[in-house]
Amino acid sequence: MSGGRPEIGVRARIPIRALTPISKQQGFTYLALLITVAVGGAVLAAVGELASHAQAREKEAELLFAGHQYRQAIAAYYERAPGGAKRYPQKLEDLLEDKRHPTIQRYLRRLYPDPISGKSDWGLVEGPGGGIMGVYSLSEAKPLKSGGFAKPDEAFKDAERYADWRFAYSPPTPRASPGPAPSSSAMAK
Repeated sequence: MSGGRPEIGVRARIPIRALTPISKQQGFTYLALLITVAVGGAVLAAVGELASHAQAREKEAELLFAGHQYRQAIAAYYERAPGGAKRYPQKLEDLLEDKRHPTIQRYLRRLYPDPISGKSDWGLVEGPGGGIMGVYSLSEAKPLKSGGFAKPDEAFKDAERYADWRFAYSPPTPRASPGPAPSSSAMAK
């Protein structure tokens, strides 16, 4: 080496700085921070999913409540027809004020919105001979609940969408009375 300059073709030696305990600690802290952020994000995502699921279950319960209210109101409207001429309401508003009687009859306090869609529109089940015999949600979403329904709602089991949950009133069919017992002479033939 001459003049303090490195010779051509000879590599200059650069000292490798040894890792100090402080630099090791900084790397570990950074890694721990990254892991903490990742775990925190996963926990927040899980909590968000649970909250969303709980909100959907709450809306389902509201749909079942509103549907039952409509079914009961339609049944009362139908069964309490004056003069025995039973018919279904022509519009949902008829359930708020039934003017067929000398005094106004009220079967609902208010018209319920569809809790799934958040709109006041319902699908209407047309009765035989006209009128509204039931309502259903217009939502195409898949229900969370697929079983464990009350007796009037057993048809909702394994429904593909909320629109398949039909809250309709069908009057009970009269039971056929048993005819006279066959006589012993008719049985002998």
